[in-house]
Amino acid sequence: MAGRQLTQVYLDAEQKTALQKIAKAKGSKVAEEIRSAVDNYLTGITPEELDLLDVASRETAKEFDAMSKTLDTTNKKLDSIFRELEKVRAKRDKAA
Repeated sequence: MAGRQLTQVYLDAEQKTALQKIAKAKGSKVAEEIRSAVDNYLTGITPEELDLLDVASRETAKEFDAMSKTLDTTNKKLDSIFRELEKVRAKRDKAA
């Protein structure tokens, strides 16, 4: 990415190890995690707010999954009703 500048930062061994674990778990690089943390800091997002956003996002995903399952069930019921309705109409038209 253009415009990046090399910056040297001294970290405690525990900080570096924790960053390496996070980056490995996410499939990213330590530098990406540091840039992300700096971006969050500069926008004024606190770790607590990020945690709340994460919890809210996970809950929202669960709610969407539940709504999707409800819609699937409703659609199956409606499909069945419409098939029955077509049968009734076909019998009625045949009798007429």
